[in-house]
Amino acid sequence: MSQVIPEKPLRVVVWSTGTIGRHAIAGIDAHPDLELVGVWTSTPDKNGKDAGELAGLGRELGIAATTDRDELVALRPDCILHAAMTDDRVFESIEDLTGFLRDGVNVVSSGPVILLYPQGTLPEQMIEDLAEAGRTGGASLHVNGIDPGFANDVLPLVMSSLSQRIDHVKVSEIADYATYYQPVVMRDLFGFGQPMDAHPLLWEPGVLGSAWGPVVRVIAAGLGLTLDEKLVEEVERRPAASDRSTVSVDIPAGTMGSVRFRVVGTVDGVPRVTLEHVTRTDPDSEPDWPTPLQGDGGYRIEITGEPCMQVDFSHHGEHGDHNVSGMIVTAQRLVNAIPAVVAAEPGLLSALDLPLVTGRGLVAKAGA
Repeated sequence: MSQVIPEKPLRVVVWSTGTIGRHAIAGIDAHPDLELVGVWTSTPDKNGKDAGELAGLGRELGIAATTDRDELVALRPDCILHAAMTDDRVFESIEDLTGFLRDGVNVVSSGPVILLYPQGTLPEQMIEDLAEAGRTGGASLHVNGIDPGFANDVLPLVMSSLSQRIDHVKVSEIADYATYYQPVVMRDLFGFGQPMDAHPLLWEPGVLGSAWGPVVRVIAAGLGLTLDEKLVEEVERRPAASDRSTVSVDIPAGTMGSVRFRVVGTVDGVPRVTLEHVTRTDPDSEPDWPTPLQGDGGYRIEITGEPCMQVDFSHHGEHGDHNVSGMIVTAQRLVNAIPAVVAAEPGLLSALDLPLVTGRGLVAKAGA
């Protein structure tokens, strides 16, 4: 399938103005095939403020943010770019997304990440309810980003097209999270800064398989693999050697400072697809763990077989580090996918269902 080029600009609403939403506003404003028509905020103090101000653009866009859901749906946008926090309200956010589909609005969303490829993770009835909502409203939903997302679905599957034989695919995020601003994720879900005997949600049995299992399953689906029924979860947490501070949470010495985890898909007991995260809050800690090829964060794709291949992918913000650019690339993967999602058949879409998505129209003009 070739890339989709709309005949006229598509009307888009951005849902939230936080760490991803503000970049989504900027991305839509810069995209020649998209038109920003509305912005939703959950913060009463932001109600009525101009989207340009909320996105930090230094100029007004003539679009006032609102806390009124129905007001935005009544605009009949072609698509909602949903960038609201979903990690701590997975099922409530699924209800929100289902409602948009039923109302006939296409959605691209950064979460909940379980919807990146829910087959094998969510109950079949929940998946069917989403699909039915899409059919009822004639709308599609695509959940993606950078991780889970492009770095561990499109990129490894494109690399696999060079393979003669594949023994194992491993996708890794290797990053310093010290400048990653998500206090709920860092403190409550990961447990950074908490005692080593604490029990944060992410390390409870089955949670990793639900959160990152869809990555393993979408790669397996792209390779035509039938995985063993239960994914393997592996976690190693280590304490901070000294007091340290991050933008999200203070980490006293002896509390959790680093974590390395894996979700592994096996076939007849043999590991075939592995998702790994190596997450530090000090770039010099855990020297025995994998380190980025450059900078303080990036992604690594390793395919063993014939031939053996490795790609290291890093990014860095023009006005910030890899955690800033991580928000930008997450937003832009969604922004640039909008034409393809709007043109697709109704239902729940994974990366396997989309045509080529590019940065068409985004090459900077001379002097810009």
